[in-house]
Amino acid sequence: MKTRALVCALALSTCVTVLAADRARPNIVVLVADDWGFSDVGSFGSEIATPNIDELARHGVRFANFHVAASCSPTRAMLLTGVDSHLNGIGNLRESMPQEHLGKPGYLGSLDTNVVTVATLLKDSGYRTYITGKWNVGSEPHNLPDQRGFDRSIVQGDTGSDNWVPTQRYLPHKAKVDWFEDGKDAVMPQEYYSSTFFVDRMIDYLCSGSQSGKPFFAYVGFQANHVPLQAPREFIDRYSGRYKDGWMALRKARRDRAAALGLVPAGTPMVSMSTAGDWNALSEKDKFYQAREMEVYAGMAEAMDYHAGRLIAHLKQSGEYDNTVFVFLSDNGAEGSDYEDAQIWLKTQYTQDIDKLGGKGAFGIPGPGWASASVAPLNTYKFYSGEGGIRTPMIISGVPGIAQNQVHLGMTHVTDIVPTLLDLAQVANPGMTYRGHAIAPTTGRSLLPVLQNPALRVHPADEPIGYELSGNQALFKGDLKIVRNSPPMGDGQWHLHDLKSDPGETLDLQSQMPEVFQTMRADYETWSRSHQVLSMPEGYNPVRQVLINSFVNYWIPTYRKPVLVWFSVLATLLAGMVVVRRRRRRP
Repeated sequence: MKTRALVCALALSTCVTVLAADRARPNIVVLVADDWGFSDVGSFGSEIATPNIDELARHGVRFANFHVAASCSPTRAMLLTGVDSHLNGIGNLRESMPQEHLGKPGYLGSLDTNVVTVATLLKDSGYRTYITGKWNVGSEPHNLPDQRGFDRSIVQGDTGSDNWVPTQRYLPHKAKVDWFEDGKDAVMPQEYYSSTFFVDRMIDYLCSGSQSGKPFFAYVGFQANHVPLQAPREFIDRYSGRYKDGWMALRKARRDRAAALGLVPAGTPMVSMSTAGDWNALSEKDKFYQAREMEVYAGMAEAMDYHAGRLIAHLKQSGEYDNTVFVFLSDNGAEGSDYEDAQIWLKTQYTQDIDKLGGKGAFGIPGPGWASASVAPLNTYKFYSGEGGIRTPMIISGVPGIAQNQVHLGMTHVTDIVPTLLDLAQVANPGMTYRGHAIAPTTGRSLLPVLQNPALRVHPADEPIGYELSGNQALFKGDLKIVRNSPPMGDGQWHLHDLKSDPGETLDLQSQMPEVFQTMRADYETWSRSHQVLSMPEGYNPVRQVLINSFVNYWIPTYRKPVLVWFSVLATLLAGMVVVRRRRRRP
């Protein structure tokens, strides 16, 4: 720590002068939270203390109708490329992808070679580019950050890992957690705390390049709040007793605060998610345990905000803050899985003892109950195409002339961020070719106009915007949305909602607007064909598919030889026993 402070102190003496040479082009910081629901941020209605993110909101615009994919890697691929996930190679999360889809166009499980990242475009235009944290868009050599436009990088290639021990898998998807530094296998510390480490390394990178005279693009991919829920005890204990009234009470309280902040209509109706369960039906012991799970969740979120604040403080100290644009978002809605199918493995790797939750060796899970509160007042959560799965908090701050402490209510999408950053950096959008190669063009629109006037609309009311992930589907058109979710969160049927008055998707309008419904259904089919969306196999279940893929991709290749040897030895022994018995029976 002393060495880092000395390096930064030396660099800071020149930061102000260096930046003055390129004030026309801002620095850019992108902060990506993992699995935060719509109302998990204070400035979006949460009781969780997020003062640093809230400060960005006060100096910027909150996007109350911002959409992503319902799982991590498709969102991150769109965030980096501005291209729809079915066109950039990551039409589905690799871990939940049916085997018959893998390798098909749009279903590579990693970035296709026909897309270029915003980091590449910024680097080629004179930016220095850095990334720390979760990558999760491909671990092949040609897909690592050093080949995708980043000067310096230390990243995790997987969907997640332990937050205290970086090499500890959170599920047995593969033999080890993949960590890479500047395109090579990284040597990780034996222990760390993920949010601390990612910000420390980003500050290192910023300090080391501060005398270059170049603006920077800094991307921090936090693991908070991906399972396992883990956080320093001092953050967790601040929430002691806060959640004793349960998830439905919290869901209602957050709905009301979000409405008071102007993010959703007052009195927004909302469903009681069937998977959440009845808090009042729990025993006092179970209530106490579940409340502790949410205390850990809140502590983990506050810890992430604290470390984001350290990065912001560094930029203020270095004189770079006033020339820095910040983008904060979550990659998808809150995690609502109960991990019941993984309990056998978890019990051999972790403890879920209440006194150890949040600490090293413990595995905390928010579950469907608390997930329903995190996404309040929306419906469904991660993996599903209801608003709770694909509408997340997003803030843009620090743009000159930006509206201060304002809310934009219009439909926006994660693919809009790349065109926005390119406009801010004064970099031309490459269109359909780059460096002489054909590329997929960005599919989003710049948000600069609404940053200056939040009352404007980014996407025209007649523009259809399609969505699909693991068979869960949606299409947006102005304020309207058609949506289809598989069980248990849906009934497998299409429904029509007006998101302006009913963001909780409680009222199906298809019988009242049959022509609109049919037109939007036709729009979805057109979009689906143009994006080469594949139908899900009969009986597909994403949780079951994760288990199947774990066996096919990891367990069988890893243990096939030992198992075959063991069976061969056993068969030989059994055959020998049969021979011996037969000989004994002979007269």
